[in-house]
Amino acid sequence: MKYLIILVTLASFASIIYGFSLETQDTVVAHKFIGFGTVGLFLLAMPLFLIKHSKGKKMKDYMLNEENIRKMRNKETEKPENQ
Repeated sequence: MKYLIILVTLASFASIIYGFSLETQDTVVAHKFIGFGTVGLFLLAMPLFLIKHSKGKKMKDYMLNEENIRKMRNKETEKPENQ
């Protein structure tokens, strides 16, 4: 999975760079390369990265609910006085 994410990311950046280098010659094809590179980054690489790194984590820990608000308030009062 790690190598797939790296491959998609590098291919997307290569496509974007190639599109910018083609822009002086053929703008229609250049814009397609830039667009496909952007789609590769944001619709393929980013979701794969987020899926890989969020496995085993509980979404409840990251949600702002009453219990987590109480925990945050208790942590603020537990700080030492010299900070």
